[in-house]
Amino acid sequence: MKRNNLINVKSWIDDHPISPFQWRVLILCLVIIMFDGYDAAVMGFIAPALIEGWGISKAAMGPILGAAMFGVALGALIAGPLSDRFGRKRTILYSVLVFAAFSLVCALARSPVEMALLRFIAGLGLGAVMPNCVTLISEYMPERRKGFMITLMFSGFNIGSGLGGFIAAALLNHYNWQAVLIFGGTVPLILLPVLFWLLPESVLNLVVRKAPRERIAALLNRMGGHFQPDDAFILNSPEVKRRGTIGELFRHGFARGTVILWLTYFMGLFVIYLLNGWLPTIMRSGGISLEQAAIIAGLFQLGGPVGGIIVGALMDKIRPRYVMAVVYFIGCLCLIMQGVFGFSGTTLGVLIFFTGMCINGAQNGLQVYAPAFYPTEIRATGVSWMHGIGRIGAILSSSMGGILMGAFPAEGAIFFVLALPALLAAVSITLHRNVTLALKVKGAGLAEVPALSQSMNPRP
Repeated sequence: MKRNNLINVKSWIDDHPISPFQWRVLILCLVIIMFDGYDAAVMGFIAPALIEGWGISKAAMGPILGAAMFGVALGALIAGPLSDRFGRKRTILYSVLVFAAFSLVCALARSPVEMALLRFIAGLGLGAVMPNCVTLISEYMPERRKGFMITLMFSGFNIGSGLGGFIAAALLNHYNWQAVLIFGGTVPLILLPVLFWLLPESVLNLVVRKAPRERIAALLNRMGGHFQPDDAFILNSPEVKRRGTIGELFRHGFARGTVILWLTYFMGLFVIYLLNGWLPTIMRSGGISLEQAAIIAGLFQLGGPVGGIIVGALMDKIRPRYVMAVVYFIGCLCLIMQGVFGFSGTTLGVLIFFTGMCINGAQNGLQVYAPAFYPTEIRATGVSWMHGIGRIGAILSSSMGGILMGAFPAEGAIFFVLALPALLAAVSITLHRNVTLALKVKGAGLAEVPALSQSMNPRP
């Protein structure tokens, strides 16, 4: 290859097959998200044991669950701008360290107040991990496969949460609730040196941050390229200043789409985290054993990977917002069916699995949709703030779960309550009509998005 070539990195990635190196990045992020999912759902699995062991009410359990979600929201809001400025890898590693270490410390909590404080700190790490892994994968995968690959990676969250139900059931059967937390903290801490060694920085982010050409060339060569250290690397995306990046989410045609993404994510997380945190308790109130309740909750999460992969594959072929809207609506119908018929046994497990497949699957689709809406300079900020603002829904549902169960004590009533935000999520995402995602057109750049091209000039 001739020296001094001008390389459009994004176009080069889009035009080449996925290399083993890119698959390794995907697998590493999937594993990270698995442990993130386990730790995010762990309090729901042990909530019945804490209620019984500490002699507290269901309403008193709400602040513990809500504290973690508040930490998750704050962690996401803080981590996005830091990631855009200092890099994806560094932010991810520090985030894993925080949530893993404080998951271990949570096992030492002696009161609800101590547990709430420690879960808040662990939540800071949890909130920072997820959007940055999504952003990293979105910047390593070609547009033609991005929908499938991001939802495949994000399915790790549901796998971790779902398997967590079975792991928690086994540990609770032989040990106490502390063992469930110790497991969730020890394994990712052991994994951390491996991540430090194997996880790469985003090559697109390195271009934006004007990293040395040698470093960029080395990463691209590991993806099958043949570049020289003195080749020049650029991105064909709109010029966005990195100072004041949060404000950029509301300029240049982004404002309407940003608000709709926040609203949709809010509604989806309201449903998911109320069921994550309270489904074992709901099942326990119906006379199901603690171990069976944890398994039912696990089925809700295990539906997510199936739904996410299906949604991601469809989003690569069909207009993405319509795919997500339909899947959210089917999830709404599943919740209504459980409220009406009050299924039990195997039928209950199947319906809960399908509910998780739809609600989690559509929510996973947003992990593809949001990164494609923002350019590299503010991508982590856009995705992280969608996560952070949307987490308010998780905070409210985690904190209010006990109150809602008390306000609607009839059997199955809580499922009717959850059907409403699922329906609103379906409606809101259909309003995102001004966005034509790059993933819809092979090789298309963000400069071709109508909301951007009318108000911004692409880089030369």
